[in-house]
Amino acid sequence: MTRLAQSWQAIVAIVLTIAATIKLPLFSDAAANPPAGTTLALIVILTFVGAFSALLRRQAAAVAAILFVTAHAAAWFLLSALSGNEAQARASFFLLTAANWLLAWACVTQLSALRPKIPERATLLRLLIPAIFGAWVLILWEALTRGFGVPFILLPPPSAVGARIAASLPTLAADVRQTILKAVLFGYVVGSATGFVIAILADRVDFLRRGLLPIGSFVSALPIIGIAPIMVMWFGFDWHSKAAVVIVMTFFPMLVNTVAGLGAAGHMERDLMRTYASDYWQTLFKLRLPAAMPFIFNALKINSTLALIGAIVAEFFGTPIVGMGFRISTEIGRLNLDMVWAEIAVAALAGSVFYGVVALAERATTFWHPSIRGG
Repeated sequence: MTRLAQSWQAIVAIVLTIAATIKLPLFSDAAANPPAGTTLALIVILTFVGAFSALLRRQAAAVAAILFVTAHAAAWFLLSALSGNEAQARASFFLLTAANWLLAWACVTQLSALRPKIPERATLLRLLIPAIFGAWVLILWEALTRGFGVPFILLPPPSAVGARIAASLPTLAADVRQTILKAVLFGYVVGSATGFVIAILADRVDFLRRGLLPIGSFVSALPIIGIAPIMVMWFGFDWHSKAAVVIVMTFFPMLVNTVAGLGAAGHMERDLMRTYASDYWQTLFKLRLPAAMPFIFNALKINSTLALIGAIVAEFFGTPIVGMGFRISTEIGRLNLDMVWAEIAVAALAGSVFYGVVALAERATTFWHPSIRGG
């Protein structure tokens, strides 16, 4: 592949920047609240500097650093210029936004090609790449909603959601405590642990294995909106009923995955254990459970998202005046869309952290597995 083909993002960014300078000004009613000339010049200069640096195929780390600074600085100036010019953006504004998005793409491409030998830098790189991607999702969301003047009731910009989060920290903290720290964590631990124990018994007793797995497939197909009202009637309106929903949702994924994992050990390994006169429990703890660990952690990662979804949906069917599901259902009725999106953002962040903790535990526990060694 030629150098020009490798740097197509930079070439397209240069073309878009030239087209944007031809189509200036950035906003329709530029006379009312025009961006400062120095700001506009900085945006264009930063975009050109980043684009031309991407054409240099030598120091990948240095080029990535230049692309990172120029793309994000230009995006910051562009979003700052939007203040007072909402719904007034012209084609030049979106062309410059697209050009800097391509520079961020080129930055991620450069970072992905790096192979640092120091483990700490490799870890930082693995975190930086998805962070840049996530940042640009928010940047494009902000630019499109404010630039096109999307009605607030349809889709609020991230800045409004962030302001609502900052202004509602006590309320959000109470909702997180009720939904996640009580219902989700309790239901997740009890459901996963119960599924694991029953899977061991099902592996030992053939009758349980033949009887439970078909029931598991049946129960896993039950809709949450059918289970949640029943659990509320049985266990009351507090977090206990939501934890019961989470237990039901997390029990059978753990059961099915653990049973499948216990059968993953090869026949040669089992024959070797038998030649050492190992009994069932020795074979289980020294061979079959270690071989089942990838399956078990797969169930734990699946359950980390199912637990959060189940608890939030269950709160729609009865809860005290606190909780993430309660807040979403209440604020959507008041058309407070920024608060709804704030709850969604907090739930997404909590779910990502939860999933990340389980993934880190998986890497520490199954470091010997080829899938982990290859990563």
